[in-house]
Amino acid sequence: MVTLIKKGMRKKEIYSLLEHHKKLNRKKIDLEKYCGIIELKEDPIITQKKLRNEWK
Repeated sequence: MVTLIKKGMRKKEIYSLLEHHKKLNRKKIDLEKYCGIIELKEDPIITQKKLRNEWK
């Protein structure tokens, strides 16, 4: 998510934007638990080229 802080904005406005983002409280996902789960038997680039050339 992006917060735009424009030139001339007051501190009060900036803090209210930041508080709004805190209230959204999105769930955080631990992506490291998925690291190394897929074991590939060949180079990923070769696999990608095969998949792209399937339609020919």
